[in-house]
Amino acid sequence: MAGQIYLTRDGYQRLVDQLESLKTTERQKIAKAIGEARAQGDISENAEYDAAKDAQAHNEARIADLDGTLSNVAFIEDMNIPSDKIFIGAKVTLTDLDLKKEIKYMLVSSEEAEFGADRLSVFSPIGNGLLKHKVGDEVTIDVPAGKKRFKVLDIKR
Repeated sequence: MAGQIYLTRDGYQRLVDQLESLKTTERQKIAKAIGEARAQGDISENAEYDAAKDAQAHNEARIADLDGTLSNVAFIEDMNIPSDKIFIGAKVTLTDLDLKKEIKYMLVSSEEAEFGADRLSVFSPIGNGLLKHKVGDEVTIDVPAGKKRFKVLDIKR
């Protein structure tokens, strides 16, 4: 895996917990499913066996991916990032100028992005469009549905 992955400590812990679950709980469930499918006899045309083996391959690939990610982590909190502009790790309060609505996002890496939790990837159109802006800036960002307009109200670290 190339390059560092920038995470918050909270995001790092969530990935560690997910990895642990995949290595223990998921592996046990999959092993049980493989065993039950084998017990049905001939595995050459056994859909349950094939599905369990596919699940096993997917689980192991995800484990390898998470191991790679976690071995390349740099913590956002440890970085000397200016607090007067929007960068990764910033908690921003914005006004959506089109909807006349206040919204809050935390800008994070794509590994931590979670829409429902208002954790926005810096690689998303809105996240990328907000980068380097200051309090008071009005920003117009091209998104798949057209253009979005925001005013930056507050930036916190």
